[in-house]
Amino acid sequence: MFKSFGLPEAAIILVVVLIVFGAGKLPQIGGALGKSIREFRKAKEGVETEMKAEVKEEAKDKAKSTASKDAAESDKKANQT
Repeated sequence: MFKSFGLPEAAIILVVVLIVFGAGKLPQIGGALGKSIREFRKAKEGVETEMKAEVKEEAKDKAKSTASKDAAESDKKANQT
C-alpha cells in the first residue's frame, strides 16, 4: 500500500500543516516535535539500560544457583564414598 515516502508526499503534508496551523505556529510545532523526539529517545535509552541491568542480574543469580547446586552435589558425592 505505502511503498515509498518521497518529496511529493512530504510537500503535500507540509501544505496541509501550513493550512491547518498557519505559518506563525510552525516553529512552535517544530520545537515541540523535536522536544518530544528527544524525550522519547531518553526514555528508550533508560528502558534499554534497565533491561540490560536486569538481564545481567538474572544471569548472575542463575550462575550463583548453578554453582551452589554443583557444590551441594559434590558434597553429597564426597559424603557417599
